[in-house]
Amino acid sequence: MIPLTLAEVAAAVDGRLVAADPDTRVTGSVEFDSRKVTPGGLFVAFPGEKVDGHDYAAGAVSSGAVAVLGTREVPGVPMVLVGDALDAMGRLARAVVDRLPGLTVIGLTGSSGKTTTKDLIAQLAVRLGPTVAPPGSFNNELGHPYTALQAGPETRYLVMEKGARGVGHIRYLCDVVPPRISVVLNVGVAHIGEFGSVETIALAKGELVEALPADGLAVLNADDPRVDAMAARTGARVVRYGESERADVRAVDVTLDGRGRASYTLVTPEGSAPVRLGLTGRHQVSNSLAAAAVARELGLPLAELAVALGELGLVSTRRMDVFERPDGVTVIDDSYNANPASTGVALRALASMRGTGRTVAVLGYMAELGDFEREGHQQVGRLAAELGVDRLLVVGESAAPIHEGATAVSNWGGESVLLTDQAAAVEVLRSELRPGDVVLVKGSRYRTWEVADALRADAGEGSAA
Repeated sequence: MIPLTLAEVAAAVDGRLVAADPDTRVTGSVEFDSRKVTPGGLFVAFPGEKVDGHDYAAGAVSSGAVAVLGTREVPGVPMVLVGDALDAMGRLARAVVDRLPGLTVIGLTGSSGKTTTKDLIAQLAVRLGPTVAPPGSFNNELGHPYTALQAGPETRYLVMEKGARGVGHIRYLCDVVPPRISVVLNVGVAHIGEFGSVETIALAKGELVEALPADGLAVLNADDPRVDAMAARTGARVVRYGESERADVRAVDVTLDGRGRASYTLVTPEGSAPVRLGLTGRHQVSNSLAAAAVARELGLPLAELAVALGELGLVSTRRMDVFERPDGVTVIDDSYNANPASTGVALRALASMRGTGRTVAVLGYMAELGDFEREGHQQVGRLAAELGVDRLLVVGESAAPIHEGATAVSNWGGESVLLTDQAAAVEVLRSELRPGDVVLVKGSRYRTWEVADALRADAGEGSAA
């Protein structure tokens, strides 16, 4: 964060100083985890039913924090008192960003692929200047300002993903940190249980382009009609990416190798160049094109861009992380989260990696689908069967419709089994896997990663974070 006096912090958050010197400067980071406090930092204390940050205020000061931003006084602790700590954190983030005129804020959203594409954009942007884009999601009302507060005077690019569980959420995040470049990846059924319809999801995602200034830039997926239509919702300049002929930044002649890694010809207004991705999955073509469209606008030359695309790697864990075990089994750890669209993408990647052995999919429950829950799970099961997945392990009774969808495909030559829990899935895999098999692990944060971790442990690797 840029250095600010406590008086400036209080003014930014509409707060009141208690037992604090207004001239004391915050020179370190802003943290809501007292274990991460560094000398000169500011600790944000959030009240809670089980854990109250104010109980750690004195310890944070002992660790070097110059003050605590909180909602109640703590004896002997210099405080910036506010009515709502989360709102105050957002106000502080906005104040910091407004004081960085040389900063370009890049915001992106979509029903799937946000974190991976954020990581790809950041890997390209850092070639042009100091970039802030922490690994992981950090895409909500807390993570968003926390990320922005990591920007300092030297930061040139701030890359932020924006999540939403309702209309107005992205608008709020854009008020906290206004974007100059907005990227919309896709509109799908993730969180449809909270939105109610795909149309409402599109309405919410489009708030990102509506937030752009007139001299801003909207980067839109030409292959998704709902995203393409968002061009009408902004007065900013629009650049389209995709495989459509309408795209300004395109991929043509796409091929996949035996590990599901794509090669293509990148076509831009400046010319074309060959690209060979090191990332697994056909969907990475679209993700990489979104990143390429942004990097091109930031000034990365075509020749350097094509090479850089081939050097992109995974940053955030449990997202299409492919590893090969000494016994010849290949594992795709995509266990961070799941929805029907992202699971479909992962299943297609699995099918493209078929080698000498079998393809095995370990699939768990997909959350927040509302009335679409049963149908969404059945669709995934049908797709697994239609793609010819050899073995389907469905984990948990809540995911049973996946099993139903797969077994309803009459001409499928594979087999599906419904298992009680992750331990049962691990037991089956340990007894059945053989050299040449490729295993996909995918689910909605319901401990499905335990299966991937077991497969790593059996291979002698450490667990993913």
